[in-house]
This record gives sequence, structure tokens and C-alpha cells, in this order.
Amino acid sequence: MPPLRRPVLTILLMTGVIGFAAPPARAFVPCSPGDRPFTSPVAGSPSSAGGLRWSKKVDKLLRGRRMGVALRDGGAPLYTTKAKVHRTPASTEKLLLSIALLDRLGPNARLATSAWSHRPRNGVIRGNLWISGEGDPSVTAGGSYGDALSFRPTRLGRLARRVSQAGVDRISGRVKGATGPFDRTWYAPGWRPHFPQLEVALPTALTFEGNIAHGRHTSEPERLAARKLTRQLERLGVKVGGRPGAGKRPGGLTPLARLSSVPLEVLMRWMNRQSSNFFAEVLGKRLGLEAAGAPGTIAKGARAIEQMAAGQGVGVVAHDSSGLSYRNRVSPWGLARLLGWAEGQSWGARLRHLLPGPGDGTLAGRLKGVRVRAKTGTLRDISALSGWVWLRRSHSWGEFSILSQGISKSKAVALEDRIVGILSRSAV
Repeated sequence: MPPLRRPVLTILLMTGVIGFAAPPARAFVPCSPGDRPFTSPVAGSPSSAGGLRWSKKVDKLLRGRRMGVALRDGGAPLYTTKAKVHRTPASTEKLLLSIALLDRLGPNARLATSAWSHRPRNGVIRGNLWISGEGDPSVTAGGSYGDALSFRPTRLGRLARRVSQAGVDRISGRVKGATGPFDRTWYAPGWRPHFPQLEVALPTALTFEGNIAHGRHTSEPERLAARKLTRQLERLGVKVGGRPGAGKRPGGLTPLARLSSVPLEVLMRWMNRQSSNFFAEVLGKRLGLEAAGAPGTIAKGARAIEQMAAGQGVGVVAHDSSGLSYRNRVSPWGLARLLGWAEGQSWGARLRHLLPGPGDGTLAGRLKGVRVRAKTGTLRDISALSGWVWLRRSHSWGEFSILSQGISKSKAVALEDRIVGILSRSAV
């Protein structure tokens, strides 16, 4: 994983937090029973005919294992084994989230962080200055991301300068961070109890430093953002009357200054290549807000993923956007089918380049010499790899998905890489 240039931003790669309140669980749809092989519906496919040497190699690797594989090219199935068995996708759920976000918002959408107040008079804001967020997970006090994934996060110092440039000399009240329009849920059905502490920080509309303070996940990132903005305003000569705080932003205020995030596709590139659970759940709540209105919630984001998939005839059970839930379900066939649909959209090629390639991000040390773009997924005894592989014989990108359960991580990764290598060299 490439290091950040400044230590303060290393937190953006961390996840998780402390206490949480569990909402009522949604109905759970179990996975398909058994591991029965699925034969492709297209007659004469390599899997069903069993006539191609490369498909027999893959068959042999899969024999006796709880692993399903689907490969498609141009809408036609090239290889399917146990491909309609629904399994836990782990972090390949982020690939489904990416498709749903691109379908609803587009790759060029930008998420705002803004300052609101009553209209200043003679350089004075009567009352409080409010900071509001729209789900930008990259808000920070400074610094930048390094190496090939470089992008400029949203810096609060720029917001302070814009407030000052608007002619503000004094704020009679306080700087406060707005706690809407997302709710405070920090749990999803199928999460392990320790996930909020270790795996994902509290997803909020206004984020700050990955929502981590002093090395721990914080339940009050909005207050921390307000504290930082207060200090930066005071450095610019703006006097602030009270201590920073947080709460629900009142009505009747005017937007005073605004920052825009980098394009959504840049945020999703970081999310997918580093498999950031925090980025995924923040963007998932934003997806839920877009799809079902305020407040944005983890559950609404998950339902939007299900609805996107259902619109393409694919059954998906989603409880979160990050893939931490052991109760998420999708089949390799369904996931590959969604990738095929996505490729036909105006943003399809851009989605492919949001995923890591060999030696990049979560594929560091994997698939050397193979032309592939894929999302990894790992939970205990669960492994996944889904995306696109370049098929040398047909000179085209093939959509594939490999989902497994009950295989050690090292063995599953080795099998995934061998299978993708065979598909790349031999599939027609």
C-alpha cells in the first residue's frame, strides 16, 4: 500500500470505531443451497461441452472446492461452474456500490463541503457559522495522497480562506459542524461486533481526517472539523466568539463559502484500490440519500445496490456498501452479468480503470504479467476476485467473478490467480 506524504492522512486508510446502536435487521435471504454445478444456459459453452482443454484445467482446480466461477465475453458465457450459487462477496461489494454510484451520479459528480451563516453585516456574522458536508470522505486539515493514486483531498484551510475572503472579520457565535443529512448508524446486519472498533469509522456526511482522532475512531468528527476550522479562521485574523460545537443545522441560513471534492470517480478509485471500508460506507450513505431521500443510511445505500441489480435481472442481498457483512449475497454469474451491463454504459471503461491492476493496491504481488482489472474481497474463510481480464485469443475484455468459501486465504488467492491466468491465456 503506498504511504501517504503526511502522517495525519494515514488515518484515511484506517477503519472502524467504538459504540454503536443496531437497527432492526432486514429480512435475510439465504444463499442457494448446496454447491451444485451450474451449466451455462447457452448451448455448447466450454463448461457444458467440456471440450476445451483450458476449461478442463479450471474444472480440475475447482473440483471438490466451494468455489464458483463465471466468465463472460460480450454477453456470452464462456465458462460457468457453480456460478449460480450465491455467496458472500466480501469487499467485491464495493464493485457493486461503484456501479450503483456511477449509474445514479455519474463519474464527474463532486461532493460539497460548505459554510453557512446569516448574511454578514459590516464583516460580522451574527450567530454561528456552520460547516455542512455531503458525503465527501476525504476532508482533512492538509496533506495529499502519494504515488500513483495521488489526488487532492478537501482541505478545511481553503474553506477558512474563502470565509475570510467573503469579508468576514468576526463571528459572534461559534463554528459548528452539521450532523446531517446522514443518520448516525454504525452497524449493519451481518457485521461482527468488533467491526466498528477495528474495520470502519463512523460514516458521516461531514467527515474529518477519516473520522479518527488520537489513533481511535471518533463519534464526533463534526465537532473536530469545527475545532480545526475555528483555529484556521483565527490564524487568518477572524475572531470567533465561542467554542466549537456540533448539531443539527438550522434553517434560514445562507451559503457563504463552498468547496468541491475531486470527481467521484477519483474517490472511488482510491476506495477500490485500497479497499477502504470508510470511503465505501460514507459513499453508500450518499447513494442512499440520492435514492431514498434524507437521512442517508447504511440500509438505504444497501437497498439502492439491490435495486440497481434487480433492474438488470440480478438477485443481490445487500446489507452494507463495504462488504463487511457476512449476510451479503451475490452469485458469480450475477456479478459478471452486472459487469457486462456496466461495460455497455457510457462510464463502463472508466469503471474498469477504477479497479487495481497487477501489483497495484490490493493486487500488490499478484497476477504479474496478466492484463487484468479486478476487485478483491476477503473475510474469514471467504475470498473473492471479480472484474475484467484481457482474453488474448479474442482480443477483448472478459467479465469474470470468482467467489469462494471455506478455503484458506493463501490457497484461495493462489487458486484465483491460477484461474485468471488460464482464462487470460486460453479462453476463446
